[in-house]
Amino acid sequence: MKTIPLHEIAAPVVTCSTCAACCCQLEVMLITDTGVPERFIDTDDWGGEVMLRLDDGWCAALDRDSMMCTIYEKRPLICREFEMGAPECIEERLGIATAYR
Repeated sequence: MKTIPLHEIAAPVVTCSTCAACCCQLEVMLITDTGVPERFIDTDDWGGEVMLRLDDGWCAALDRDSMMCTIYEKRPLICREFEMGAPECIEERLGIATAYR
């Protein structure tokens, strides 16, 4: 049996279309106006506007069947800046590693 060196093993490709949307469980502060529909906005304990999360902990704008954002074009600034495949993204994916087994 041939042993393959670790540096030759390709890491799984990270794309939003193959993700379990783990970033959609994070609290999202609304710090700029991007046109998020009112029905997806909540107020936190300190009076700030945040994305509404439902009882299951997921963002209210997340389509539970496709695991894709239903307001992608109007998503909050924080969501726009959360870079696919960046260290923060990988860390969140590792947090729910069971979704990828």
